[in-house]
Amino acid sequence: MGEFKVHRVRFFDYVPSGVRCMAFSEQTERLAVARSDGSVEVYNFPANYYQEKIVPGDETRSTESICWVAGGRLFSAGLNGEITEYDLQKQCVRYSVDAFGGPIWGITASPSGSHLAVSSEDGSVKLFSINPESVVFEKNLDRQKGRILCLAWHPSGSHIVTGSVSVIRVFSVSSGHQVQVLTVDRRPVSGRNRDCVVWSVAVLSCGQIVSVDSAGRLQFWDLEKGTLMRSYPVASCDLLCLAVSQSEDSLVVGTSQGVIYQFQHLAVQEGKAERQWVSTKPFRHHTHDVRAVAHSSNALISGGVDGQVVCRPLLEKIPEQSYEAALRKITFPHRHLVSCAQASRLLLFQFPEHLELWRLGETHESGVDGDILPVAREQELLLQLKRKGSESIRCSAISRCGSWVSYATSSRLFLHGLRYDNDDISISRVPKVPQPPTAALHLLFSPDSMRLYVGSEGASVHVLDLTEGSWQHSHTLQPPAASPDPVHLLAASADGSLLAAACPSSQIDIYNVKERKFRCSVPQYTSPPTAISIHPSTNNLVMAHADQQVLEFSITQKQYTDWSRRVLQHGLHRDWQERDTPITGITFNPSRPGDILMHDNYMFCVLDKSLPLPDDKTALVNQISLKHLSERARRSQAHAFKITRKYQPLLFMDLLDDGELVLVERPIRDILAQLPPPMKEKKFGT
Repeated sequence: MGEFKVHRVRFFDYVPSGVRCMAFSEQTERLAVARSDGSVEVYNFPANYYQEKIVPGDETRSTESICWVAGGRLFSAGLNGEITEYDLQKQCVRYSVDAFGGPIWGITASPSGSHLAVSSEDGSVKLFSINPESVVFEKNLDRQKGRILCLAWHPSGSHIVTGSVSVIRVFSVSSGHQVQVLTVDRRPVSGRNRDCVVWSVAVLSCGQIVSVDSAGRLQFWDLEKGTLMRSYPVASCDLLCLAVSQSEDSLVVGTSQGVIYQFQHLAVQEGKAERQWVSTKPFRHHTHDVRAVAHSSNALISGGVDGQVVCRPLLEKIPEQSYEAALRKITFPHRHLVSCAQASRLLLFQFPEHLELWRLGETHESGVDGDILPVAREQELLLQLKRKGSESIRCSAISRCGSWVSYATSSRLFLHGLRYDNDDISISRVPKVPQPPTAALHLLFSPDSMRLYVGSEGASVHVLDLTEGSWQHSHTLQPPAASPDPVHLLAASADGSLLAAACPSSQIDIYNVKERKFRCSVPQYTSPPTAISIHPSTNNLVMAHADQQVLEFSITQKQYTDWSRRVLQHGLHRDWQERDTPITGITFNPSRPGDILMHDNYMFCVLDKSLPLPDDKTALVNQISLKHLSERARRSQAHAFKITRKYQPLLFMDLLDDGELVLVERPIRDILAQLPPPMKEKKFGT
């Protein structure tokens, strides 16, 4: 596997922002997740749940509810009282419209996709018509006393049902008048009646209203008669969210104790038409409140205060026990929040509000495999750079020499110069940085630190020259055919002559930087790339895709390499393909040109191209067993993949210029220690 001095970095104090709400689109098979910091993420389910888009947050934007509209348009609303539509190609807010009703607690689209309904703090439900370029206010429904916390459309679009404190109301969309008032029973607490909060509602095609409330009850109501039909005491805590499957034969609720419950609509007796809702086994995959749930055609999806997005497949919807039947927990972003200055041994950590620059520790000792070496110089926090304005930091980068730091928000690009004087460091902001014509989505410095590459929309890359005193936008690299897709990955060759730019649509374009022109494109693959890197000696482009495929493309010959063709013909090991986290980092070891270093959140891998690929009958992770064999037996059983799971969760990996390996970990227990305490449960004997 090769020997490295490993910097096991655990001082990246990253904590994922909590999930506030989510929405799943059956039409596009995309999941939208809104977090507490105002950011919105879009996951591509057909592409192995890959996080393909991220709209950065903003302090002025609060998201309480989110919904999809036909055509793949995404809307949200929040406590700032505005309706927001997102531009998913540019990954930013397209526009915001004031609803003039105070804070908004819920937003939902009509079944036909022609209207939006929002519930406001002032007790009103407002209807907006959806136009190609904006939304336009149409009318108010009857205003009620007190805030409206949730709402839902009847599948026919004829009625809107709302939930608030101790009451559920039904409105006619055509007339705008209230037609039913359903009173929700209060529950006694300490001898007094406490108001019961209706947290979420849904409406079934048969005319039944489904509600969950702070009394821990799931209730079914008759919309026409306004009567309670059935009540299920689910938990002794608040039921905070509710989602119904498109076929209306299953629903899921989330609780403030971190548990989700599924109810299925099953036949009372085989062969008879009568059906009833039956609770299945509860699932506890969260440590804190479950604030949002969604229901796809074959999975339950949940998220909450702990920041995890959990996808639990419905085994009865999956024909056989296969890869699709595995539980998935998405805890960390599918992109790097860390960048490395390999020559100066510096790490740059990205947070939504600031950047941190750290100097790595040093040791003067050497040892054998497994030794923990004494540290001669501890790691050191050199500076903390706070963002300008209210917008969260979208992307950041540090140059290889450590003399430049750049970051971008949704609207601006910032550049800072760093100077070092022994142990002292000074930072100066470059004034009047030339702003690229379009928003910066990904940043990368050239190996010689003389240029800054800015990946942007339309698959284009803007190039900024960093000559001292004359910073300017030099030119823009564009593909031969216009594309609406944004750049989300960049990779530069070690000699600075080549640049590769990748888009979530699997489009990968390669440019000759010195000649300022397009060189070639990689044949478009079926799955989006998750990591790319150019080999320092061969200039071959290595790509990892969301379906766990690893490919190598010869830029010189403009075709896949012979090794890559062997991979496609032989196929990768089943255990490799069934991993549920994407490869997010690729680099190379100059002392062993045939090795490819890769990582995902739960493994570090050295892929030796000189060795044969393993078949499914061979153990993929076999390094420990090989140590106990003779040299001859070890050579006969060795294969290309050398994997260790010692370091996890692994957020970043890179190789310093002196050959030392940097691995940045973020243990789950450290994240949980920084979250607010979960709801206390009274247990027997305590």
